[in-house]
Amino acid sequence: MHRHGYKGRKFGRETDQRLALRRSLMCSLIEHQSITTTLAKAKEIRRGTEKLITIAKKGGLANRRLVIARLNSIEMGDLLVDVIAPQIKRDSGYLRIERAGFRRGDNAEMGTISFVDEISLEAPKAEEPKTAKKATLAKKEAK
Repeated sequence: MHRHGYKGRKFGRETDQRLALRRSLMCSLIEHQSITTTLAKAKEIRRGTEKLITIAKKGGLANRRLVIARLNSIEMGDLLVDVIAPQIKRDSGYLRIERAGFRRGDNAEMGTISFVDEISLEAPKAEEPKTAKKATLAKKEAK
């Protein structure tokens, strides 16, 4: 018997638990920009999160809905599409995993996963069009 064609790690969990674990780790990563977890989990969520970032960078309603469906969180999906994705300038390799030693209880290898680029969580402010300001000033001066 061989394991050809099977992707992903099992983590000793059933399918629905594994999916919920990945979703919650991806949401935490998007919310906090950096999380520390076991190295295997960090490597596993990097695959899914980088694909989500690529989808979010394309923009559009359909891609926004795809991101929200995969994260199962409207807030985190909107944060990724509206705030984080526009700040990322590179085409791939959005995340970095650094080894963070071993966990004290079971000696599991830990890793910190974070964004490569610096990201601020403040939403970009919408600027008023300059032509509108000029038009209102012109009307005031005409009176």
